Amino acid sequence: MATINVHEAKTQFSRLIGEVEQGATITIARAGKPAAQLVPIARPKRTGFLVGQFQVPDDFDAMGADEIAVMFGEAG
Repeated sequence: MATINVHEAKTQFSRLIGEVEQGATITIARAGKPAAQLVPIARPKRTGFLVGQFQVPDDFDAMGADEIAVMFGEAG
């Protein structure tokens, strides 16, 4: 866990956020005394979300092609 002063935190905020996104915890100090912490937020894992809940048709990419062509004036 790194400790930095407020001035450094202000000038390097974007870099610090990048470190926190990678899992680091950073303590920000004012006059040498810890005042705040930057910590990563817990993000829910979405892997496998809705697995087995529905089927995607094989022709999914072509579904509605005729109607879309009519909307864009491309149908003959």
